[in-house]
Amino acid sequence: MFFNGVWNVMQPGEQETKLNPSHAACPSDVGCMITLFGFTSKTKIDMITDNPLHGYAISVQYYRPVPSKKGITMSALNKSFRIRHKNKNILMYAGSEIDANILYATKFFCPDPYIFIRTADGKRHMVMSDLEIDRAKKQSNAHRVHSLTFYTELAKKKFKKSTPGVPEILAAILRDFRIRSVVVPESFPLGIAEGIRKYNISVNPLPEPFYPERIYKKPVEAANIRKAMRATERGIKAAVEALEKCKIKGSYLYYQKKRLTAETLRNIINTTVLSAGYVPSNTIVAPGKQGCDPHARGSGVSRANEPIIIDVFPRSESTGYFADITRTVVRGKASEEVKKIYRAVYDGQKLGLDMIKHGVKARKVHKAIQKLFDSRGYHTGEKDGRQQGFFHSTGHALGLEIHEPPRIAINNITLEKGMVLTVEPGLYYYPVGGVRIEDTILVTRTGIENLTRFPKFLEI
Repeated sequence: MFFNGVWNVMQPGEQETKLNPSHAACPSDVGCMITLFGFTSKTKIDMITDNPLHGYAISVQYYRPVPSKKGITMSALNKSFRIRHKNKNILMYAGSEIDANILYATKFFCPDPYIFIRTADGKRHMVMSDLEIDRAKKQSNAHRVHSLTFYTELAKKKFKKSTPGVPEILAAILRDFRIRSVVVPESFPLGIAEGIRKYNISVNPLPEPFYPERIYKKPVEAANIRKAMRATERGIKAAVEALEKCKIKGSYLYYQKKRLTAETLRNIINTTVLSAGYVPSNTIVAPGKQGCDPHARGSGVSRANEPIIIDVFPRSESTGYFADITRTVVRGKASEEVKKIYRAVYDGQKLGLDMIKHGVKARKVHKAIQKLFDSRGYHTGEKDGRQQGFFHSTGHALGLEIHEPPRIAINNITLEKGMVLTVEPGLYYYPVGGVRIEDTILVTRTGIENLTRFPKFLEI
């Protein structure tokens, strides 16, 4: 059994709940996890499930039993994700703090560009500066780490240049390896590729995903994302607690005797996430009308009784893996219009979560949510010079990048076990504001494992 009974490791201020499945009203063939989030104040939280609790929010998740797997096998359902680099020499030149492919290949963090070669027989080689060579030997997964100083001197002799450039150094290395043809990612620097070709070395870019293996998360990768989700939830919880503490005066929210701003709430989230070992970037706290632009970071005063979109997607400092969660909340009383929009988005997301499993077409999920929204009168299109309605994809994959293929959208992709995806439908109508709810999930053979524990509620 993947889950048996109910458990959770909570942070300070949260309470652990452990129940027997028979007491949790779970179907006999599923596991059940109940997470009880205890907030610091006793403000009433109205759940979207119409189950008001005082000072607590409860998150119930059900899972089909999933047998444990030692690894993920590549599937033939998506031909565009076939491995193209097999039995070929791979060359990369990039810094792994910003390039996910070289980080995936080497498991080594480095801010400066370095050289990675995987030979056709599968051996991994790195060429490192004197500054990084010893660390690379200890921390990377390379079979051998070579000296950049050695190959720089070799390039000087071979090409009779006092200061050889990167193309000359790479050409010297590849000749020493007796390599005359390499494949590179699409992002490989064009100028360097052209420079290498001048030395009669074939450079062939492969389309993304360069490593289709990244699409199907191994157990250790899924575990890294779970950890990132817990840190992300701490950040959102800190934001909710801050909103609970706000005093409402007129149409304004006052936090610590000052008008609450998006910047203040974002700082609360970011410092909480950072203290857990995760790096936040462009955290979204978009109040009111600003929420109509899905990726607007948000700024200025946050008012009472209006929706605030909170979208948090930090990266682990230690592993490089991302998490992604969005919640929409109102401090005070939401208007009837906002409540109806929230209910539609909540139901749309639930529909998507219920539909997703191995073998389901991404377009089928996206169209079903679109159809639900249309049936409730929430249409999509341009109005008053701007996009309104549901005008983005239902979700995207994530891992070493926040946005990875595939997307849950109108495409030819088939969802497969091992994919980690967001499910985040949203509705945006100016000037009312936006509502988006996002969970991150792992696709299984029979359904999903929802990696998100943070509850969904509108009013605080």
